[in-house]
Order: sequence, then C-alpha cells, then structure tokens
Amino acid sequence: MLLVGVDFGHPDFDSELSELGLLAQTAGFDPVARLTCKRSAPDAALFVGSGKVEELRAVAQMHGAQEILFDQALSPGQQRNLERVLELPVNDRTLLILEIFAQRARSHEGKLQVELARLRYLSTRLVRRWSHLERQTGGAGVRGGPGEKQIELDRRMIDEAIKRTRERLVKVKRTRNTQRRHRSRAGVFGISLVGYTNAGKSTLFNALVKARVYSADQLFATLDTTTRQLYLGDIGRSVSLSDTVGFIRDLPHGLVDAFEATLQEAVEADLLLHVVDAAHPGYTEQIEQVQKVLREIGAQDIPQLLVFNKLDAMAPAQRPANLVDCYDLEGRSVSRVFVSALQSLGMSELREKIGAIVLTCSDAERETMVND
Repeated sequence: MLLVGVDFGHPDFDSELSELGLLAQTAGFDPVARLTCKRSAPDAALFVGSGKVEELRAVAQMHGAQEILFDQALSPGQQRNLERVLELPVNDRTLLILEIFAQRARSHEGKLQVELARLRYLSTRLVRRWSHLERQTGGAGVRGGPGEKQIELDRRMIDEAIKRTRERLVKVKRTRNTQRRHRSRAGVFGISLVGYTNAGKSTLFNALVKARVYSADQLFATLDTTTRQLYLGDIGRSVSLSDTVGFIRDLPHGLVDAFEATLQEAVEADLLLHVVDAAHPGYTEQIEQVQKVLREIGAQDIPQLLVFNKLDAMAPAQRPANLVDCYDLEGRSVSRVFVSALQSLGMSELREKIGAIVLTCSDAERETMVND
C-alpha cells in the first residue's frame, strides 16, 4: 500500500504520515512507501494534479503497491478519476477508519453504528461508478445515461438499509436512555473517559475498576462503551465510570453522527476524564482534536479532569515535579494529574482528585436544590 499525504498549509499536517501508517497497519495493511506533496488547494479532478499522479504511478510500480491510500478525504469524483488514471484501487482516510471500526465492533450496538456510517459513506460513492452496467440510451428526446438505472436501484437499496439501521439504533438509544435515567434517579455520579485514540483510556479504566476490558497499543483497540462502578474509598461513595470510543484527527462526521448513542455517555456525564498520552510529541494537537469533537457532540461545557497518562514513557527530563497541577485548557485552568495506568503510578492521587471533584459537585448540587 502506498500512503499519500497533501500539505495544504494546515499546522497539524503529519509530514511523516505516521498516524496514517498506524491506521493502515491496524486495519491489516502493509505500507510499502510514503509520498507527500504541497498544494495551495486540492485539484478538483485529481486532488493532487496530473503531474503528481504520474509520480504516484511510478512510485507505486517501483514498490509494487497494490493500493493507494490518501490521508485526506477524497470526493467520489476524485476517487473515480484517480483509479482510472492509476489503474489501482484508491481509498481515503475516511474509508480506512470505517474499515477499522467494522473490524473492531463487538456489541450489537457498535455493529449497527458502524453499518450506518458505512452505508452513509457508500451512498456518496454512487456517482457513475457502474459504467459496466450502462444501459442503451434511447432516441431523440429520451433522457438517461450510462449506469443511471443501476445507480438509482443501488441508491434506493442503500436508503432503505439506512432507514432500517436508524430505526434499530433508535431502539438501542432508548434502552441506553432508560439505563441512564435509572442511574440518575439513584443519584449515581457519572464519569466518562474521553481522549485521543491510543491514549490509554481502556488501560486506565481497567486499573481504576479492576475490569478486563480489551486494551492494546494500537489505534481504536476498543469501540464499545463499557460502564462499571468505581468505589472511592476516601469519600465512601461509588460512581459510574464509562469507557468510550477514542477520538482522532478528521474523525468522519458520519461516524460522529452514527456513534451518537455511544457518545451520549459523554454528553450525559457529570465529569469527563480527558486522558492524554503525555509521552506523545503532538499531545497538544491531540487535546485540541478531542475538544473539537466534544464541541461537535455538545459536551464542551461538562467539567473535565485532565489525566496525563504514560508517565513511565516520558523522558526523565520531561517528568513533572508534582503529579497534580493545573493546565491551561482553552483559556481556563483545569486540574491535571500525571499517571501511568500500566505501572499504577499516580493512581492514588487520581482517585483522591476524583473524590474531591465528586464532593464539590455534590455540595453545589445540594446548594442549588436548596436555593430553588
């Protein structure tokens, strides 16, 4: 597989295509070469321009690449044109993420969400891609073109499949809302883990609640939301802790919409544990991407506690003098705790900080009820 990235001048451009390479490997592909270029704007027809396409063809032939993967989203027309010129399958970052989600979804809900996102993606790829099924055009005054009949049939089938999947997801969402109402009535304080993919959320979740949620050093190791009770001994109280799907740069909007039922756990939470890979050189950009997704799902105003994970992987000179301090998050000071979920470092400080926040929120809630 040949990886291609185009630098349009955005500050978060991954010049090494390291994240795209990890995504490709996670999906089971073998990147054999990487190629980047600069443009002021995408070419309307070929995304990278005709000259660069010829270079892509030469590099693909040189390394024996059987497929080409772009780090950016391609329009259906650009994808079709590139495949015709290169005579190789061409896909983009969006499809790759969908492929990973399809491989990793385990629960009934997760599979439905992935299926909905996949169907929405396919519905945009129906523009004249079935030229082998073209019908004869009639005489004078008869409108129609190659593949029109098949396209209309496929679009109708996909629209019906999207409708069925949405209806099934509505039922799942209703069930989750019922469960959340039960927790709310019982006065259960809800905490959700959020963060960039591979920041160590599932490892932290397991360390906090002694669970056995699957975790691995790879992107999107887990997709399905898991909720457990976390007992905080310092305050003698249990809270609800949920592990949610990880975020990523340029997360397809279709996935954000499709995973509404899962991400609703974050929207309804009383506190977000924002897990950050403290050892990652681009952790500040990852924090910004997480904040962007939180705004998209309407969870930007929920209190956050930053958990800088992977303390053990940080260089000695970069390790903090204090495990608990504050961090400037979009102009506001937010509490931060450094931990290593893998080696159980800083976990007592994290539990203590969570307990203090729970008590503060509970006191504020009681005061509001009295004032009302």
